[in-house]
Amino acid sequence: MQESGEIFPRPIRTLDCIGLYCPEPVFRTREDISEVLPGQVLEVLADDPASRSDIESWAKHAGHELLSVEKTAEGYRFLIRRGA
Repeated sequence: MQESGEIFPRPIRTLDCIGLYCPEPVFRTREDISEVLPGQVLEVLADDPASRSDIESWAKHAGHELLSVEKTAEGYRFLIRRGA
């Protein structure tokens, strides 16, 4: 996983979890990732401070690739490539 600054594939879908707290961002990310094809990228926006560690851990255990985590004014922006 890389921090912001690198160029990544354009997300096919964006999930806005701003205002949602643990465990909602992970639950919704898990649901939305199933709506994209393997290899495609899902963008997740979240402002829960726990979302960074939660989504990083979930992606690793679920077999998806966390391409980047970017700190934004609102919280975090995650780019996740769906695994097989």
